[in-house]
Parts: sequence; structure tokens; C-alpha cells
Amino acid sequence: MKTARWCAIKGATFATLLFGLAACDDAGGFSASDDQADQVMAPGVDLVAAANKEGANAVEVGHRLIAAGEYELAIKSFNRAALDRGTLDAEILSGLGTANLQLGRLGQAEKLLKRAISLDDAQPVDFNNFGVLLMEQGRTSEAIQYFRRAFALSNGENIAVRDNLRAALAKSEISATQEPEKSSEYKLVRRGSSDFVIRPTP
Repeated sequence: MKTARWCAIKGATFATLLFGLAACDDAGGFSASDDQADQVMAPGVDLVAAANKEGANAVEVGHRLIAAGEYELAIKSFNRAALDRGTLDAEILSGLGTANLQLGRLGQAEKLLKRAISLDDAQPVDFNNFGVLLMEQGRTSEAIQYFRRAFALSNGENIAVRDNLRAALAKSEISATQEPEKSSEYKLVRRGSSDFVIRPTP
């Protein structure tokens, strides 16, 4: 009896809520266009739900969240991937490092990216992103070495790596003769994608 009564109360409350929202919508109080509704929704949560619905694994979700600028959620997703895989491989470490770099946590990002590039399954993008980290720290000479390695491993086909290498070399040449101007941007590369995540360099 108590269960039935509770269900009836919940049903009545839900119906009242729906009626109230409908009334507000008719009056224009809470109505919103489709575009506005999309803006109100939390983008990170939507991306996670959509990715999971498509059957994507936690690593893929993490990459998508980085592309969307949802770095904290990306870290959670990569941590979940580590639990699923039972290991911290280069892809997960690189994802965690890249997300931390975007959040300005340079110390943590350096530890993670350095571990990523030390593993056998490290990819050209991992060396590139470590180079971006070094540029953030003003370590141009070191960054050039990693950009060169990334460029060689990608057979010179990665445009973002090429641009980073050129920018780093130019900055190095300028700094030898005068105070370098602040660079506008370097490019972080997403694993498994031709899309680039651009982050302005302070």
C-alpha cells in the first residue's frame, strides 16, 4: 500500500511539473530556441553520453573531450581507460599529459608526456606534444629536438609538426640576436586524427 501510494504521489508530482513547464513555455518564460537549448546543455556531459552511445571506448571519449575543450572530463575518461586496460600505455599517458598541458599544469604534464615518449608504443604526436610543453617552458632548444623526431617519425607528412618545428627554429634564430617576441601559437596534435588542437602560447 505504501509503495502504491508513493508511486501515485510521484506520478502526480511529475505531471504537475510537466504542466508547469508547459505553462511557462507558452508564456515565454522558459522557452528557448533549439540553438539556445544546445548552449544550455553541458557540452562535456553530452559528448560523453554520445560517445558511449556510439560504443566508443574511454580513450576515444577522452580524445573527443580534449577536442571539445573539456579537459577535466578528458582526464577522468583517460583514467577510466587506464582501469579498463589495466595499464598506462603511451596513448593514455599522452592523453592525460595533453589535457594537463591545456589546463596549464606544466609539471604534471611533463611527467606524463615524458613517460609516454619513453614507451615503445609512443607515436609522433606524443613527441610533438612534448615539444609543445617544452616551448611553454621556454626550453626552445630541447623542443626542437623533439619536433625533429616527431617530424622524422611522421615521414614529414604531419603539417602541425612541421609548422611547430619551423616556428621553434625561427624563435631560436631570433633569440640568438634579440629578444624574441611572444609566439602566437603552437599546435597540439590529437592521436588518431588529422584535427589539431590549437593552444595560444603565453
